[in-house]
Amino acid sequence: MLISIVYDSGFGHTARVAEAVAAGIGEVEGAEAKLIAVADGPMDWETLERSDAIIFGSPTYNGLISAKLKQFFEDSTKAAWSAQKWRNKIAAGFTNSGAQHGDKLNSLVSMALFAAQHGMIWVGLDMMPGNSSSTGSVDDLNRLGSWLGVMTQSNVDQAPEVALIGSDLKTAQHLGRRVAETTSRFQPA
Repeated sequence: MLISIVYDSGFGHTARVAEAVAAGIGEVEGAEAKLIAVADGPMDWETLERSDAIIFGSPTYNGLISAKLKQFFEDSTKAAWSAQKWRNKIAAGFTNSGAQHGDKLNSLVSMALFAAQHGMIWVGLDMMPGNSSSTGSVDDLNRLGSWLGVMTQSNVDQAPEVALIGSDLKTAQHLGRRVAETTSRFQPA
């Protein structure tokens, strides 16, 4: 079972989230994660066609996905959309921004809409919001309270190695595992 993670990462923060998603995929027997950075050169459309699921990731810049991920979305029209090559594949998404909110929901909505246009089946986050009570903390999973996908936050003045907190990375890992488990349910017996 191949699950591709197609992402952009301007400063390395979103790449760390992608790695956490991949780690979660790796926890499911028979699942293989393939990290595909859109900035690394020509897209491997054949691998994406062979993938059982595709997870999209992007930083949120000014309330939107990055220009590089948007370009990938546009390039997929000829490569995949016209022939509906991704129809019935599982899809999910994650995003990171410097601000606590940062209008990240708009980025996830953009990813989900893109997946819907390809006939994909979107998998959201199945967790109650963390850090939402007097006994909660930033160490809670899903501390930013998203259901559509994973939202993470990293301080803009810190390097990717220290900027992301453990609860955000664990939430991303959970999404990877959830997508792999869901995808396995759609595999032929």
